[in-house]
Amino acid sequence: MGTKAPGVPQGQESTEVVVIGAGPAGLAAGACLRRAGIDFIIFEKEGAVGSSWRRHYDRLHLHTVKRYSSLPFLSFPKDYPRYVPRTLMVAYLDSYAQYFDLTPRFNEAVRDIRRDGDNWVVESESTTVRAPFVLIASGYNAEPVIPPVPGLQKFEGSVSHSADYRNAAQFSGKSVLVIGMGNTGAEIALDLAENRAQPTISLRDGVHIVPRELFGVPIQVVAMFATGSLPPKVNDVLFPPILDLMLGNLARFGIRRPARGILEQIRSSAKIPVIDVGTVDKISKGGIKIVPGVSEVIEDGARFQDGTTKHFDAIILATGYHSNYASFLNARDLEPTSEKTRVSGLYFVGFHNRVTGLLNEIGKEAVAAADDIARRQVSAGSRTVVKL
Repeated sequence: MGTKAPGVPQGQESTEVVVIGAGPAGLAAGACLRRAGIDFIIFEKEGAVGSSWRRHYDRLHLHTVKRYSSLPFLSFPKDYPRYVPRTLMVAYLDSYAQYFDLTPRFNEAVRDIRRDGDNWVVESESTTVRAPFVLIASGYNAEPVIPPVPGLQKFEGSVSHSADYRNAAQFSGKSVLVIGMGNTGAEIALDLAENRAQPTISLRDGVHIVPRELFGVPIQVVAMFATGSLPPKVNDVLFPPILDLMLGNLARFGIRRPARGILEQIRSSAKIPVIDVGTVDKISKGGIKIVPGVSEVIEDGARFQDGTTKHFDAIILATGYHSNYASFLNARDLEPTSEKTRVSGLYFVGFHNRVTGLLNEIGKEAVAAADDIARRQVSAGSRTVVKL
């Protein structure tokens, strides 16, 4: 979509909304804009929708239930399992784009977004577009974080980031150090342990771990109920003894809880607890070892903060991801949580990681952003709402 409009400089296009990214957030935004009858362009730097989902490791499943994880106006198929696997998630995103006739401009990275009078100017690799509204949906986890690890360059084995991990085939029979224990690190270690590798997780700080289901009820549903009915501080006091009952005392394996409670940690740093899908059982049976933080990597292994040294054949950095919008947004004072951002015509979808799940939050944000844009565009003329 997009048009050449009167008053727009030669070589430029115009539209009402430019959407950056064609992952779940960008597709959800596009569907909502389509239903509202609003003209838009979606730019996607990769060659397909949901590109990050296509790259994720093979065994990945949603940790949240399908009922609360589908995108707006189109539920997951009934025959999908409760926890949707990566391959079916990709198929769903493809069908979602087709259903809402979303045609992103693929292989079109955005280089610069800046304000110019009443409009935003978006420069991509091949075009420039003017629009009163921009919706950034480029991803909460867009680029790998590779922290400085002392001595890493000296290591003689293989070093990779979890972003490049697909399965355990190349690590069979090898001793692997996984640095970091978020959801990705915990599940990669489990995959390694189940496929004849010897994984060790290096854990520098405390970590909250919760079971995927609590007494048969998905932890996402428990969290939605708890946060809606009890004050956060009460929840943070109640959860630890319940989790000890379900998972056991993990301190005996070297896993300690952070000083901040689960909900407080999510509010302050958007850090979601590890949702256990079998890692704890492997740790308790000795299939996965836990060691302190790395003080130094050496030629054939690593030295840890407690002074011990271990040999490893490979290192996987499960050190997380960060967003990348700062690299192209030429408006440093505008952030996802700022009211000034919305007033300026700039929207963010998919940057608020809640206890109820990122996909659940994406749906809410996409609907709210499209509704707000529609209200602000009413003065420009009548609008036909498309019913799909």
